Amino acid sequence: MKAPVDGLLVDLDGVLYVGDQLIPGAVATLHALRARGIPYRFITNTTTLSAAALCAKLAAFGLPVTVNHLITAPVATRDYLLREGLTRCYLAVAAEVRADFAGIDHDEQRPQAVVMGDIGDAWSYQLLNRLFGYLLDGARLVAMHRNKYWQTERGLHVDIGAFVAGLEYAAATEAVVTGKPSPAFFAAALASLGIDGDRVAVVGDDAHSDIGGAQRAGLRGVLVRTGKYRADLVARSGIVPEWNIASIAELHLVMDD
Repeated sequence: MKAPVDGLLVDLDGVLYVGDQLIPGAVATLHALRARGIPYRFITNTTTLSAAALCAKLAAFGLPVTVNHLITAPVATRDYLLREGLTRCYLAVAAEVRADFAGIDHDEQRPQAVVMGDIGDAWSYQLLNRLFGYLLDGARLVAMHRNKYWQTERGLHVDIGAFVAGLEYAAATEAVVTGKPSPAFFAAALASLGIDGDRVAVVGDDAHSDIGGAQRAGLRGVLVRTGKYRADLVARSGIVPEWNIASIAELHLVMDD
């Protein structure tokens, strides 16, 4: 008999919204969780918004959230850098998220680490070659995530995982990944939730980062068929979630299982 689900870690983009479009049932589902006293945290690899800005976006959607509900890749990355004493870094990150890197200096001369996040059209061969040079000089490669693709209102777009893999190959190095599916990221989320992993489920639209990462960390996975979900891509992944639901609106099926 499966242990009941007593707490949830919920992905954001693709699960609760896509771009600026709220997914039907998201607000009602979170209010129902609060009414039942089921604790949850939001976990995200979004690296284009600071935690404060992301919290404001969620509040504008009418989602019940405080900054303490958020476990974000930028904050997890900052914590990792500080633990490792890597305070001089080249921050290849969006300007909006630099607020989450307090204590880290942006160094363009001899950085101890190259930190990669989502910077959209700012990616260029010139920038990649510059980062390559830092890595050859001994800088560590730190990726906030290595997602393959992400869902936009115009369809799937390639994500920074392609650039991370290219730099790993060229510089003969291996990136430290600080967001999902890093076990340390899920451990931090569990610590915030305060519930044993076998009683927690991760709700996400990414078979690799959300479901696969959760299962490797000892959690269970709830795959939603919204956002970046594509049945053929999930089948090729070989990852089998414990639950597969149409959207966040069906989360009650998991909680009542």
